[in-house]
Amino acid sequence: MAEWQLTIDCNDPGPLVRFWAEVLDYEVQPPPDGFGTWNDWYLSVGVPGDELDLDGDGADRIYDPTGKGPKIWFQAVPEAKTIKNRLHLDVYVGGGRSVPIEERRRRVDGRVSQLVALGASIHHVTDVDGSYFTVLQDPAGNEFCVA
Repeated sequence: MAEWQLTIDCNDPGPLVRFWAEVLDYEVQPPPDGFGTWNDWYLSVGVPGDELDLDGDGADRIYDPTGKGPKIWFQAVPEAKTIKNRLHLDVYVGGGRSVPIEERRRRVDGRVSQLVALGASIHHVTDVDGSYFTVLQDPAGNEFCVA
């Protein structure tokens, strides 16, 4: 099996690292051994200082502490997001169709409220034929679903 990570382009990794670590129950990945911060590591491999956010520590990666999910790298890019995502994450909290729809709505709505408090915004809610999910946008405008 090939090793892989999910890479998300963004203008400012810091807020997304904190947001998505909370959403996915991930942790911020510490810098490589021997380096106090990610910025220290980036400078050591030749990334120019003017390409780094030197006000922070440069943390731009999260990982699943259980080892089940992929690592995620929030890669800083100069351009802003301009169109709908062609790939998005689905966050499952409702329990699936075996759970009564009223309970699924309660679970989804509860998690959506938590994520809005963290900086997400609601794009739309779908409640049709036993399906219930909410499409949100993260602080950078990337779409994702909570179902």
